[in-house]
Amino acid sequence: MTERREAPDAPAARPLDDLIATRREKLERLRAEGVEPFPHAFAGVEPIAAVRAAHADLAAGEETEARHRVAGRLIARRDAGGAAFLDLADRSGRIQLHARADLLGDERFARLVGLDLGDLVGVDGAAFCTRRGELSLRVEDFAVLAKSLRPPPDKHHGLADVETRYRQRELDLIANEDVRALFVDRARLVSGVRAYLDGEGFVEVETPVLQPLYGGALSRPFRTHHHALDRDLFLRIATELYLKRLLVGGLERVYELGKDFRNEGLSPKHNPEFTMVEWYEAYSDYSDQAARLEELVAAAAERLLERPPRVTVTPPWRRVTLREAIAERTGIDVLEHRDRGALVAAIEGAGLDLAVSERTWPQLVDDLLTKMVEPTLQEPTFVLDYPVELSPFAKAHRSQRGLVERWEAFVGGVEIANAFTELNDPDEQRRRFEAQRAEAGAGDEEAQPYDEAFVRALEHGMPPTGGVGLGIDRLVMVLTGRRSIREVLLFPAMR
Repeated sequence: MTERREAPDAPAARPLDDLIATRREKLERLRAEGVEPFPHAFAGVEPIAAVRAAHADLAAGEETEARHRVAGRLIARRDAGGAAFLDLADRSGRIQLHARADLLGDERFARLVGLDLGDLVGVDGAAFCTRRGELSLRVEDFAVLAKSLRPPPDKHHGLADVETRYRQRELDLIANEDVRALFVDRARLVSGVRAYLDGEGFVEVETPVLQPLYGGALSRPFRTHHHALDRDLFLRIATELYLKRLLVGGLERVYELGKDFRNEGLSPKHNPEFTMVEWYEAYSDYSDQAARLEELVAAAAERLLERPPRVTVTPPWRRVTLREAIAERTGIDVLEHRDRGALVAAIEGAGLDLAVSERTWPQLVDDLLTKMVEPTLQEPTFVLDYPVELSPFAKAHRSQRGLVERWEAFVGGVEIANAFTELNDPDEQRRRFEAQRAEAGAGDEEAQPYDEAFVRALEHGMPPTGGVGLGIDRLVMVLTGRRSIREVLLFPAMR
């Protein structure tokens, strides 16, 4: 239990301009006293968590000669006459500081306790445990590292306004330890994904973000103009087509982890800028890649051992065909209604709340899946074997006519990954592009453009390949129990 007695400087009742003015006065006072409030460095700092770990067994009332240097933000202060207790926080945790006038001298003691909450401070001190069992550092020296000119978010109520949290994420991180922990978890997950793929012999590569022709997914792109080349370019919607050209070149296992951009609406599951990892493996198919995704997600989830995943992702995951999944939820067999008119009639006959006007047959099938089925898929599930109309880059199913070897993986009612046995027949790929061109002519703004450079690459020969695209943002969502993609993006797109 800490020695808690809050300082009487609660700022809530004072106008913000007055608080800022007071802090600026203190800034000038520091300078007048010869203190540089924004020094260049403070070397030799230990993480607070490391200090706490080093003294985890310290008994109440026990002193040590162990000295440590820590740095962080002042988040609380309790005055006690010629002594004060202050809480200092860094990314790894918080620690109590005990300052005494008889040790620091009256002038330096007054300077330390006169600092504002939110100021960044470096401290040298010896570790001890208070009589109440709180690990502390007895302050022997300190330095102001950055004067905070604005008050921090309210200590007791946190930062509740969602708009402020997302627009000023730095304040959210100051106010909420669980938010800091979330983004550390995100980093651990990304490291886990990379470690798994690196360990399996994949080569990480980088392909263009600005592309002369977008492709690899069904989506509208962002368009920009390159002035020196005097041509329009597109922010990539996927890395797929470039990565598969690398397989043609002999890089048999490749992956890229980076940003993609899709000019779509905002929703709890969609942000126009998002992080994906795509990998491609020669001589494998979509069944092999389902097993690999199970392994990768389980390996990445192990990075969250201190805060276990909110869902169980231990293999094996459930497997169901798209036809079965839609029929289970709606009673409609989409493969028995292979033209638009028949499918519209079936949807209307079933009384489903789906907009059908100006929707193509593949769009309607996708609507049935995403709106009627996806929210029900809480446990990890692979939905397999899609109609060819939904999958212009997937290889034809080896036993089911009109289907392709494709799956999507769902966890927590969210689609997290998409995979194919990749199409490697250049003539068939050319026919698929032509079909997409027809869809575009029928009004589908998300249809694939014809990519002759990709077809030409396939004509040199691409080996049998399985490929996967895994959404990092959504993976973080489902493993940490968040409901909105904006919660797991440091700076999400805002209206």
